[in-house]
Amino acid sequence: MLLESLDHLVLTVRDIDASCDFYARVLGMDVVGFGAGRKALKFGQQKINLHQHGREFEPKAGAPAPGSADLCFLTATPLDQVIAHLHACGIAVLEGPVSRTGATGPIVSVYIRDPDANLLEIANRAPA
Repeated sequence: MLLESLDHLVLTVRDIDASCDFYARVLGMDVVGFGAGRKALKFGQQKINLHQHGREFEPKAGAPAPGSADLCFLTATPLDQVIAHLHACGIAVLEGPVSRTGATGPIVSVYIRDPDANLLEIANRAPA
């Protein structure tokens, strides 16, 4: 077997509406509905399904908990523009820009937190 890509992942959150607002307003993701009233965040060819803490969809992770994720997102938007947008949205940058190693090579990243305190890394691919 050879896996080709990540289709979706699941975030367990305290407040689905607050998460939808944050990810749409701050990160530009599209909020989409599916299934029986479920919500997801779509960007590129991926999506993040949202589970309400205490009312998770089955089957679920062994110990789902808000604030336990550490995610990295790539953007072509220059980080100075990303930082300006984050500040305009009232979002504190925890660290960065800092050099890191991504899945396909060097990246330059900034770090923020979402409403559940998940750590979000927003990165540009660094020139080779």
